[in-house]
Amino acid sequence: MVGITTLQEGLELAKTRMLDLVEISGNVVPPVCKVLNFGKYKYEITKKAQEAKKKQKVVEVKEIKLRPNIAIGDFNVKLNNAKRFVSDGNKVKVSLFFKGREIAHEDVGLGVIEKFKAESAAFSKVEVDVKKEGKQLSVIIVPK
Repeated sequence: MVGITTLQEGLELAKTRMLDLVEISGNVVPPVCKVLNFGKYKYEITKKAQEAKKKQKVVEVKEIKLRPNIAIGDFNVKLNNAKRFVSDGNKVKVSLFFKGREIAHEDVGLGVIEKFKAESAAFSKVEVDVKKEGKQLSVIIVPK
């Protein structure tokens, strides 16, 4: 801690110690500067940024595809997969596809989606409710 000095005094001090005068915070009056090795300072900043990036969790959106006439065993497998995805902290998009003239019986597909929502309510909550996109119905569930 040297205190408030002029720019020339700061540069001289850095030069005598064979170091650099680095501006730490320039938006205050007077600007805050340090006498240090700039290469080492830059290396430490990049290391801190890498550590912060490493600790971030990226939330993925996993997709589970259903059919209107899905068997109960297959339904339970899909439900268990959704449970595993949600427990890992990911979002799950549950899509129900209609092929051909199955779209005429949209109520059957809606029943399957509603059953999936009811079964998954124990471990998740609905973020985006049922919406129709062309020949598919979809819902997005997230961890509680």
